[in-house]
Amino acid sequence: METALFSPSCLFGNTSDNSSDEEAIDETHQNFVERTHQFPGMELIIREFSFHQLNANLLWPGTFAFVEWLVQHRSWIEGRRVIELGSGTGALAIFLNKLLQLDITTSDYDDQEIEDNIAYNCGVNGVVPVLPHVKHTWGDPFTNSTSNWDLVIASDILLYVKQYPNLIKTLSFLLNAYQPNSNLKTSPNKQDLGLPFPAFIMSWRRRIGKDDESLFFNGCQAAGLEVKHLGARVYCITSLSRHDESQ
Repeated sequence: METALFSPSCLFGNTSDNSSDEEAIDETHQNFVERTHQFPGMELIIREFSFHQLNANLLWPGTFAFVEWLVQHRSWIEGRRVIELGSGTGALAIFLNKLLQLDITTSDYDDQEIEDNIAYNCGVNGVVPVLPHVKHTWGDPFTNSTSNWDLVIASDILLYVKQYPNLIKTLSFLLNAYQPNSNLKTSPNKQDLGLPFPAFIMSWRRRIGKDDESLFFNGCQAAGLEVKHLGARVYCITSLSRHDESQ
């Protein structure tokens, strides 16, 4: 995966004045910054990387728009078994777990620093034990041959155009290899909750070229996935082959 050419921390302003006092701060404080973020009904303390080559460093503004949509449609996701792709800091998963007691797994690129930082953010916000985490590089096979996550979520993950085929490969596996959990309280054939089983919902707020956006959506369709716009730049992607099985 290509390395980011800029540090997204510039979006939040430069708080450093290069003083001698700041130069004395230890390496841990130079590598991370903790910020308090307001979420619906709660406040979360999120430790973010000052810089991370895979952009897993900051809580992007688009996450908050996705949070608002998810809260408005909470009945669609309550009781679901969820995996988040590109979890970054883990903030979205932590919020959903605390608000809805959602069974949610975080995942991101195979990088120990990312996993450790998500675990830290879980602990500082009272999510104990920490959320399960899967190190997964898009396009690589999962350990299991089946998936029992009935809902996949992600926010602002379309930055790396060259990774679209790998992302689509991962989505295809998660949607096509889904096997319902025998303990699932809600029938996987039930459609009246607004989202089918399984489904991928993605919020996309960061601006990319229309050609790049179309490249991803067309790639999904070529792989046998159906894309629906749910409004507020939230998209639902499902497997056409699973549609046929349920009929």
